[in-house]
Amino acid sequence: IQEGVVSLAGYADVFLRNTLASGVVPQISAIMGPCAGGAVYSPAITDFIVMVERSSYMFITGPDVIRTVTHEDVTKEQLGGPETHNSVSGVAHFAARDDADCLALIRELLSFLPSNCMDDPPTKPSSDPVDREDAALDTLVPAAPDQPYDMRDVIHRIADEGYFFEVQEHFAQNIIIGFARLGGQSVGIVANQPAVLAGTLDINASVKGARFVRFCDCFNIPLITF
Repeated sequence: IQEGVVSLAGYADVFLRNTLASGVVPQISAIMGPCAGGAVYSPAITDFIVMVERSSYMFITGPDVIRTVTHEDVTKEQLGGPETHNSVSGVAHFAARDDADCLALIRELLSFLPSNCMDDPPTKPSSDPVDREDAALDTLVPAAPDQPYDMRDVIHRIADEGYFFEVQEHFAQNIIIGFARLGGQSVGIVANQPAVLAGTLDINASVKGARFVRFCDCFNIPLITF
């Protein structure tokens, strides 16, 4: 019994360090295999979670316990796979095809972030002129307020070289969040998505947007809203 208590205290030590580091250094979790029980709490409170398709899952209790308690048959993928956490629960932020794609995605994410809250976000040289004009923006947003359009088209037109690194693409799709660059400077994007639920904010969209805004505020990343 005493050894079990010490093990649980070890979890608490990890969680304490997660909370102390929150807003001080970016925290990114790569889930590249099974993550269950007490181990799942730590990544859940980090800033970004990347899960690998067909090989990773996150849950506190597995399908066997669910079957015993509720008599419900559920697979590991349905209970805590990448699709579930990227589109239903919103716990995960990205789904990678494989381990190599997971690591590449994390490297790309880090290219937008400072090392800590005292640093400025990194800049990247861009061949896209800062005074570039785009005539398509004159007609991209329809004049009729009841006509939907895809806000991603607007974001891609404005961002340096049309590149937008979207976060939580499949969760609460009525709001869009992610990173882009303007004049080589990292910026955070928050935008209502008229193509989904007319861009109205529900609980999931509000939580998604608020958490991203809070992260950008902690790490000195300017925000652009649409």
